[in-house]
Amino acid sequence: MSTPVSDTESPDTESADTAPARRPRASVPAAAAAGIVAGLVALGLAELVAGFTRRWRSPVLDVGDRVIDRVPSWMKDLAIDWFGTKDKLALLVGIGVLLAGYAALVGVVALRRSIRVGLGALGVFGAIGVWAALGRRVEVPVSVVTPSVVGTIAGCAALYGLWRISEPGTANRPTDDSGRRTFLVGMGALAATAGALAVAGRWLQGRFSAAASRAEVVLPRPLRTLDAPDPGVAVGVDGVTPFITPNDDFYRIDIALTVPQVPADTWRLRVHGMVERPYEITFAELLERELIETDITMTCVSNEVGGGLVGNARWLGARLDALLDEARVLPEADQVVGRSVDGWECGFPVEAATDGRDAIVAVGMNGEPLPLAHGFPARLVVPGLYGYVSATKWLTEIELTTFDAFDHYWERRGWAREGPIRTQSRIDTPRGLQRVAPGVVPVAGVAWAQTRGIAAVEVQVDDGPWMEAELADALNDTTWRQWVWRWNASPGRHTLRCRATDGTGAIQTADRSEPIPDGATGHHEVVVLVEDPT
Repeated sequence: MSTPVSDTESPDTESADTAPARRPRASVPAAAAAGIVAGLVALGLAELVAGFTRRWRSPVLDVGDRVIDRVPSWMKDLAIDWFGTKDKLALLVGIGVLLAGYAALVGVVALRRSIRVGLGALGVFGAIGVWAALGRRVEVPVSVVTPSVVGTIAGCAALYGLWRISEPGTANRPTDDSGRRTFLVGMGALAATAGALAVAGRWLQGRFSAAASRAEVVLPRPLRTLDAPDPGVAVGVDGVTPFITPNDDFYRIDIALTVPQVPADTWRLRVHGMVERPYEITFAELLERELIETDITMTCVSNEVGGGLVGNARWLGARLDALLDEARVLPEADQVVGRSVDGWECGFPVEAATDGRDAIVAVGMNGEPLPLAHGFPARLVVPGLYGYVSATKWLTEIELTTFDAFDHYWERRGWAREGPIRTQSRIDTPRGLQRVAPGVVPVAGVAWAQTRGIAAVEVQVDDGPWMEAELADALNDTTWRQWVWRWNASPGRHTLRCRATDGTGAIQTADRSEPIPDGATGHHEVVVLVEDPT
């Protein structure tokens, strides 16, 4: 005989006395914090595993590289405009912020909605790392996914563990207060573990530094030692950029999120492609060749009008034309392609390597081995061309090919195929919106037109006539030239402009254009405030 059911009770509804206590949800901040901690565990262990071998990398760096490879050119240019040489740091910080936001969302989903969905979302996080590792610019073994896989497993385990202890009040779980303490202690312990793992990983990865290798390099004497630049190459005005840019101050623009570490004893340069005699040489063999010293100003195509992505150095290296002569370049070849150990590649006309200019495979910079950040052990330096088509750092390969057969890295992203440096000039002093006293004020700066030289620089105040500046001595036609004009400044707000004339007689254009696709143009101008003595 069945038991009657009351009007207020459903047959399949358990009474409050017999039903198990329902798990209350974690608060949103607690759940978000749990997700972030799980993400830190994943990244920390991935960093540690990445330190086991030189070929493995942090998933953050692999993802960052894929972002760089796919970012639109205008965005890359905008990043350099905003952050200058700190663009890579800004990218890493941005990735970190996005990862933290994603991990927080995963935590909220896992602890307040569904742990299965949360773990699946964390798995997506790992899958992106796997995709990024396998998508490197150079061929890699499948094992490069190990840091991402191991890190993801650890992150999922941490998230699941935090989910298990996140809420008190169910059977076999502690009371509310002790549950919260357990949860907080668990998060703190996992966060500390993640930090320790990351620190240990960075320490392990430090084993791969090429700093010790660089310190052991003794550069040979060049075939012809250059004298120090004559004092006449400087105008002697405070605020003007030094004629020789110190290595630590030299701009660095490339696509490497971290500086590639290439020990000299493992380095090889392969010369191949459309040549009769392909060959390889070691670093020791390169140093045994006839090396030359040459002063060359380098410029980045991303340099805005008046920007600082330009520097002048004394380089030591082997002539590129001699290296190509040994390979016996076929007549059909019209492009030289340089490749870096990280897979970056550029291309420039064969003529630029063989027309007599001092194009070199450089091993020294301002009297010392190349700094790690500037291409150690060896890099290409080609005067007269923007770096995006010529300045391969951490050089490992030179291929002879044709422009019809190969588009270089930045050409595929919308930049011009060839990149001859445009004539430019810059006002270094006075600075924009600087206040100066009335009277004679030196207006000074630098101008450059590599391989053509600078024949004149002029300055304009407001919309007045162009006045010719005094030029410092020219060292050669591949370095910049300092200049100064003595301005009899009157009180008020004034706009100063400069323009240069190169060695061919061509005057720097006033037409303003952005760096993309082949370099910025226009006159640099600054506004100066001349104080009223009354």
